[in-house]
This record gives sequence, structure tokens and C-alpha cells, in this order.
Amino acid sequence: MAARFVDHWWCCILLLLILIGLSHDINAAETSHSVEAIVHPAVNFQHLSRNSLRAIFGMRQKAWPDGSPIRVFVLPDDAQLHNRFAKEKLNIFPYQLRSAWDRLIFTGTGQAPFLVNSEAEMRARVASTPGAIGYLKRVNIDDSVQILYVE
Repeated sequence: MAARFVDHWWCCILLLLILIGLSHDINAAETSHSVEAIVHPAVNFQHLSRNSLRAIFGMRQKAWPDGSPIRVFVLPDDAQLHNRFAKEKLNIFPYQLRSAWDRLIFTGTGQAPFLVNSEAEMRARVASTPGAIGYLKRVNIDDSVQILYVE
């Protein structure tokens, strides 16, 4: 009876170690595929509040605190990364962004952000446009852009 208990105990320990290993792999994958706000390398800000980020992507804040103009780049509304960015970083639904942009366009009080068709184009446009902001998966970020940390 005692040997059977020991066998079950070792099986439980082994199962627990496997589960811990799997959760570590899942967390590592989630971190590497997490979505991050990115900016042009000359933007002098590395931290921004969620409310400020929302105002920028809602096209209500048009200049950086130093007065330089902000150029906002986004992926199409149906892009999975666009949806993740809106939900995870802005804490809003993508349709709310679209509604705000449409309202600006229809009332003539503003414009929608610049549309890009891929993450590669997003990185290239943000890297080459002074004052630009966009978003990418962490794994697709290189030295041509800098991460903007959301507080």
C-alpha cells in the first residue's frame, strides 16, 4: 500500500512540474507576441499614460508635449493586431475607435489616422515619419523604432 502511495505521489509531482513548465512556455510566448505601442526614434517620450494614449489614437491629442505633431498609424479595422491593441493597450473596443474617427471625418473637425496594410509597413512608416506612433507585436520590434511604455 505504501509503495502505491509513493508512486501516486511521484506522478503528482511529475504532473505538477510539467504544468509549471507549460505555463512558463505559454507566458514566454504571450510576452514575445504581446502588442506594444511604438514611436519614431526621435520622440523624446518613453512613458505615457493610458488616457494620453487613448487621446492620441482617438485623434484628440494632435501634438506631443514638446509641441511636435503626432502622426498616428493603424492597421485595418479587421486586423487581429489592431483589435488586440485597442483592447489591451487602450482598454476600448475597436468599433469605438472607428466611431470616433468617423465622427471627426463627418463633422469636418479632424481626420482618421494613416492606414498601413502590414506590420512591416507599420514599422517602416513609424521609423521614417518624425512624430509617428503605431503598434507592433513585440517580436517584430527592432532598433528602427522605440517602445512607448503605457502606465
